[in-house]
Amino acid sequence: MNISPLIVAIQDRLREAHYFDLPTPLRAAGVDFYFTGAMLGRGGRALDLVLLIDTTTGDFGDRDSARVRQRIEALSRALDVTSSRLVVTAILAGAALAEGIGALSETCRVLQVESATLDSDGKPVSDAEQQHLDDSIRVLLPLTLPRFISEDQDGGGPAMDQLTRALPSGINKTLVEAVIAASSTGEQAVTEAASQLINNSLQAEHREDRS
Repeated sequence: MNISPLIVAIQDRLREAHYFDLPTPLRAAGVDFYFTGAMLGRGGRALDLVLLIDTTTGDFGDRDSARVRQRIEALSRALDVTSSRLVVTAILAGAALAEGIGALSETCRVLQVESATLDSDGKPVSDAEQQHLDDSIRVLLPLTLPRFISEDQDGGGPAMDQLTRALPSGINKTLVEAVIAASSTGEQAVTEAASQLINNSLQAEHREDRS
């Protein structure tokens, strides 16, 4: 099977975001489902199942929107049969399919990555190209804030400083900073960070009441 450089670049980016590759064909409810690639998240994204559709090479009928839709719908039904809680996202990499994608979006989340300029190692050639690729699959990536915004812009300065200044004066900024820092590793990490800070605060109040 020939895999396009664009697919490889997407896989590399998702691995950086702690997704891992699943063996293909996928097997669900005793049935094999063939896809160019499949990946699963970790931690707070452990229920995110990502299917990679290579519309450039057309393996497994990937250039035929009807066949793509039928295959994903069949997989979705098989997951339902097994009471799976997985949330399916299909990434269409390459040329846009002619039709049927609207119907596919009723079955799963659909992301389109039509192109990216890559170097000889299959990496985006510039920060702008990396940003373009990230933006195409942003919903699958951890939340990140830019480390620095030009001081020339209104309200300039580090992104965290800008956010802190924009918050109401009475808000617990320690909590906000901890939650944002934890967001890079997923929803579960955010929940745990917030819970830890709240528990610490309650314990401190309890000790003060007893003293």
